[in-house]
Amino acid sequence: MNRQNATLILALGIGLVAFMWPVFLADQSAMSPAQAPLVFALVLPLLLAVVLAELTSGGLDAKALAMLGVLAAIGTVLRPLSAGTAGFDLIFFLFILAGRVYGANFGFALGAITLFTSALLTGGVGPWLPYQMLASGAVGAFAGWLPRARGKAELAILAGYGVVAGFAFGWLMDLVFWPYSLGAQTELSYDPSLGVLSNLQRFVLFNLATSMGWNLGRAVANAALVLIVGTPLLRMLRRAARRPSFIIEPVA
Repeated sequence: MNRQNATLILALGIGLVAFMWPVFLADQSAMSPAQAPLVFALVLPLLLAVVLAELTSGGLDAKALAMLGVLAAIGTVLRPLSAGTAGFDLIFFLFILAGRVYGANFGFALGAITLFTSALLTGGVGPWLPYQMLASGAVGAFAGWLPRARGKAELAILAGYGVVAGFAFGWLMDLVFWPYSLGAQTELSYDPSLGVLSNLQRFVLFNLATSMGWNLGRAVANAALVLIVGTPLLRMLRRAARRPSFIIEPVA
């Protein structure tokens, strides 16, 4: 395993712990939304480490770094146009397609940076931001690890992944606030005295009751955008990702 992948897997592993602690820890006081700055303090160094690992290994050249900035700027502008509209988001297809072309590390960096800059633009900075950065980064990262394919098969894989990513993002974000969004008197509440399976069952019911419509809208939007703009955008990104090569011919 190379250094880039090791850094990314470490970042995703820490993110998984940050999301899944309510299921596996029996003490509800172990973490709270007020401690989100601690998660944020972990996210930024991990994001920087992923980018630096790509730069030092040669995986992220000047062209790719410029494309990272351009795509992050586009996502920053697109997000306010769609956020809060029945779950539809106009940004995740960018993470999926860019992660597919440029790799998992690029996809992780793009997802995290875009959520950070768009939150600054819209004033959406809150305890949810570091979790949104991690979840969006994971969407872009796993797109870079999808099976190889081209043509219609590739679009089908990416569209199917868009559906899965749309639901997964909603599930992860629900895990953040589920322990605190309901009181202890309902059958959907988090109960630290219960086992893992019982809490998972409660979480699934909570998600179905509160977020299924939003998750479905996000999943449909991801798949539709990938199918509509996937072919030309993949072509454009791959053309931009090609590294120039120079051939010196001898003078006769």
